[in-house]
Amino acid sequence: MPSLSRLTPELEKVFVLEDLHNFGADYDYTLTAWFENFDRHWPKLKRLKGNYDERFYRMWKYYLLTCAGAFRARELQLWQLVLSKHGVPGGYKRIV
Repeated sequence: MPSLSRLTPELEKVFVLEDLHNFGADYDYTLTAWFENFDRHWPKLKRLKGNYDERFYRMWKYYLLTCAGAFRARELQLWQLVLSKHGVPGGYKRIV
């Protein structure tokens, strides 16, 4: 995943970066909730036709919980960027 230091110089060649927000500190909660929901519904899901076998379960568990751990350790970040082509007249106003 590209870091901001690699991403923003390229973006700024084309856009004005109006706003930047980091959701990374909280994203492990989202990923953990997704896993809990997946795990809770797994008995129904594995009965469906398709490739929902134990390997599929282990892969999703690994993916969701490994990503959650990486966000919790602050090794990964989730950024929201607001970009404009020529700048927002009067400046961008963040809605809180």
